[in-house]
Amino acid sequence: MNRFTFASVTDISTAIAELDEHDTPKYIAGGTNLLDLMKVNVEKPDHLIDISNLAFNQLEELPDGGLRLGALITNAETAWNKQVKTRYPLLSKAILSGASAQLRNMATNGGNLLQRTRCYYFYDTATPCNKREPGSGCSAIKGYNRIHAILGASEDCIATHPSDMCVALAALDAVVNVTGRDGDRSIPFANFHRLPGDRPDLDNTLGAGEIITSVDLPPNNFAQHFEYLKVRDRASYAFALVSVAVALEMDGNIMTKARIALGGVAHKPWRNTEAENLLTNQVAVMENFKKVADAITKDALGYGDNSFKIELAKRAVIRALMQAAGLEVQS
Repeated sequence: MNRFTFASVTDISTAIAELDEHDTPKYIAGGTNLLDLMKVNVEKPDHLIDISNLAFNQLEELPDGGLRLGALITNAETAWNKQVKTRYPLLSKAILSGASAQLRNMATNGGNLLQRTRCYYFYDTATPCNKREPGSGCSAIKGYNRIHAILGASEDCIATHPSDMCVALAALDAVVNVTGRDGDRSIPFANFHRLPGDRPDLDNTLGAGEIITSVDLPPNNFAQHFEYLKVRDRASYAFALVSVAVALEMDGNIMTKARIALGGVAHKPWRNTEAENLLTNQVAVMENFKKVADAITKDALGYGDNSFKIELAKRAVIRALMQAAGLEVQS
């Protein structure tokens, strides 16, 4: 780990001013991912700006009936909040399937959105990695790639996004609110994270110096029919090989609305709205679930060690839909 200086701030203007005074500054709150990356010299900031005292730690009702989650609320506080558990149980379940209790007590909502891939080669500074060092190459494509992407990848990167929380937020059509030098703006969740393309070093669409202030959850009727299914190598403290967030609105056995997001399969939480629409006003039966699973994975591509994830993703989608529709006991 390299030497760095440290400052704690209490307002946005000071935080932004701190950025301008250093060569490679980084914001830090819970630090559960950034500190890991610093320890292995993937991240080498010369200055850390502690933003944990900014006023982004409130959970608020929105005028339209939605809920606003402050970016500095911890994952644990969010998952166990009564309003979240009652109105957005999909989000609560997804958060509680990730990390460990200790990490969830420190990790913030904003930080969860910004966590970086767990690709072996990204963490190993002795190997080429376009995400870590643009233009150096992707070691995973012809290397050991069991955990890597099967959707939306490029010839420059096949890394996956590691978050569980973000998969649920994608299914819930959340909105990310940010602020920075040019003021405030809101980013639909589908547009917040990027696919790798030829710039895999860019994980998201934040501008230089922008800070996440909150995440908005729009009102919905998904509290009764939902599932977050996480398939992993062990039952806890493991990242998803494939995860599926399903949210349904149902009238009897008819699905009037469906949302499906996948994790562990792409550089960002993966949604295919055309595939989701195949379930609209359809009966909740296996035949329809198989059709949507095939549609979601139709462009999937394996790289050898991870090719099994294509069939695994199909089966996970079907099982999550079965459980969300009440046709199978939830895992």
